[in-house]
Amino acid sequence: MAQVLEFRLPDLGEGLTEAEIVRWLVEVGDVVAVDQPVVEVETAKAMVDVPCPYAGVVTARFGDEGSELPVGSPLITVAVGAPAPDDAQSEGSGNVLVGYGTSQAPARRRRVRREQQVPVPVNGRSAPAEVVEGPVPVISPLVRRLARENGLDLRELTGSGPEGLILRADVEYAVRAAASQGHPAQAPTQAQAQAQAVVPQTPAAAPATTPAETRVPLKGVRGAVADKLSRSRSEIPDATCWVDADATELMRARAAMNATGGPKISLLALLARICTAALARFPELNSTVDTAAREIVRLDAVHLGFAAQTERGLVVPVVKDAHTRDAESLSAEFARLTEAARTGTLTPAELTGGTFTLNNYGVFGVDGSTPIINHPEAAMLGVGRIIPKPWVHEGELAVRQVVQLSLTFDHRVCDGGTAGGFLRYVADCVEQPAVLLRTL
Repeated sequence: MAQVLEFRLPDLGEGLTEAEIVRWLVEVGDVVAVDQPVVEVETAKAMVDVPCPYAGVVTARFGDEGSELPVGSPLITVAVGAPAPDDAQSEGSGNVLVGYGTSQAPARRRRVRREQQVPVPVNGRSAPAEVVEGPVPVISPLVRRLARENGLDLRELTGSGPEGLILRADVEYAVRAAASQGHPAQAPTQAQAQAQAVVPQTPAAAPATTPAETRVPLKGVRGAVADKLSRSRSEIPDATCWVDADATELMRARAAMNATGGPKISLLALLARICTAALARFPELNSTVDTAAREIVRLDAVHLGFAAQTERGLVVPVVKDAHTRDAESLSAEFARLTEAARTGTLTPAELTGGTFTLNNYGVFGVDGSTPIINHPEAAMLGVGRIIPKPWVHEGELAVRQVVQLSLTFDHRVCDGGTAGGFLRYVADCVEQPAVLLRTL
């Protein structure tokens, strides 16, 4: 006799309390194996697959795609012990945390997923339309969902990404274009229709012009960024100091390293190497504040976060034990985490645990900034663009490669002397990379 077991949305760790359903990977009636992914969800940290700890037949699903579920709420129910053509085992794996499964390979589903239907307005009425998820150049499930919600056929869009990849901006542009032509891509909701119906009509008066507006929910990555930055501003008494530095010799050193024929060394890796050396001299900035105990907690390991702008928003991947890595190892790890951030495959562990953040906003073409500290860290180093500028070099005016460096720090962990000493050491290493040899 089959036993029906309920699988609830597991504790995703790191303070995450909810997740948004992006895509169901199984349907009611499908046969699942132990640790087979059953749903793709988006948390404030990353896009992840949730594996089911039971094997059997799916009897129910809870939540539609696009809806948010709190941790601990029912996700699916599975009938275990029932006969199945793939003879799946009915034991639970016990691994219900996202990203942690057993060594068993997931079994194939018994049925093929049905094509999804979305309402598309036709002559003022809603009619079903198919959005086929076939061989379309789309990577992001969010882009597919945005197209479904607005009744767009991805096969009719031309992507602006590499090799014709369809990006979120392409879908948003198509939605705006349809609206400007008087053909909205989505029918008004019932609430909007009711609101329009109760607006009093005044034929004698000229119609008032209402500014157009778009409301964007603060959820997912955007919501997490908003919460974290707001908490940082409200809890951390921060201060910022900055300095211009001549980066000509640093750029020459990098060019010499990359001319040897080995793995390429990134500029970010050299800046990270300088940061870890500076933190060894000024450990006060590699710390956090325990407000409950009223203690400053200095940390031995440097887990270096770096800001990465992605299609889903700003994320901060973390290079663990950055103080133990050389420039080549740092370059490789930065490249790996950046690619994972771009594809939305970063794990919660790769997005948490940072002790200090390096923010290279120069890639956006700006010179300076006052970064907001990545709570609960104590400091962040900002790096502007490196551009040719007039500079006094060896007593003469010359054109040099100049960069602005800024340090935002928690004034509770140190005073201006420590922060200034850290920033000055970083600038000295940028101007004379040989200074690093003293710390090796």
